[in-house]
Amino acid sequence: MTRKQTVRIANRSLFYFVLALALIYTIFPFYWALNGSFQPETQITATPADYLAVPGATATHYKSVFTNRDFLLSLRNSAIVAGGTTILALGVGALAACALGRYKMRGRQAIMGLVLSMTMFPQISVVGAVKSTISSLGLFNSLGGLILSYMLFTLPFTIWVMTSFFKSLPRELEESAYVDGASPLQTFWRILLPLSLPGLATTGLLAFIAAWNEYLFALTLTITNESRTVPVVIANFGGDSLFSVPWGSIMAACVVVTLPLVVLVLIFQRHIVAGMTAGAVKG
Repeated sequence: MTRKQTVRIANRSLFYFVLALALIYTIFPFYWALNGSFQPETQITATPADYLAVPGATATHYKSVFTNRDFLLSLRNSAIVAGGTTILALGVGALAACALGRYKMRGRQAIMGLVLSMTMFPQISVVGAVKSTISSLGLFNSLGGLILSYMLFTLPFTIWVMTSFFKSLPRELEESAYVDGASPLQTFWRILLPLSLPGLATTGLLAFIAAWNEYLFALTLTITNESRTVPVVIANFGGDSLFSVPWGSIMAACVVVTLPLVVLVLIFQRHIVAGMTAGAVKG
């Protein structure tokens, strides 16, 4: 075996070793939650922890989750808030992205830079101002207030990614539509928007996931379980006593909430990679 072949095999082995470590690091939390959701509380909190324990046959934790009214209500709230945020972000973001990507205007780069800068601020730095604004609008402790506040971090990303998609479309299609007498709005609705469906799927899915998993705004802008979303309700799960934590029920709820997102990501993973690449490479 030549030196060149030896180096190639060593590099390939190192690559697969690092890849295996990354997969274990990524998948282990979900494995631990799934395994723990079938274990009795005593085994979950045992010291030292048994990471390779065989899942038990008990479904007690799942029964307690699906009989929890607050959890079921929070699932509905999360679906409404995440769905409403996604639809609103795509509707407004697609129009703004089309204007930035298809039409020449002064200050376009400055606008794009401003949009990108809005994603750099941590949520904790603006949560106070958002709470004051939502309260002044009479939307505190409401699903509408959450949807409006979530637009702060879903809309800039939607505009940034969708601008790249609209900019990459052939201008000949748009010019042909104008020659046929179509208005700019008709051209957008009938030609540009259908061609940008991969971008819409990408940004829509990522906006949905971000809104579904958001915790800080949901905790700050709501005070009753009737308006709270899944992350806050799971964090507030109570045990049999004041100082006990129902880890089994928490793990079962996390599995129930995470599985739909995992399925969606696996289905649309190619669109996600394409959207992230387009948004990162094209300006």
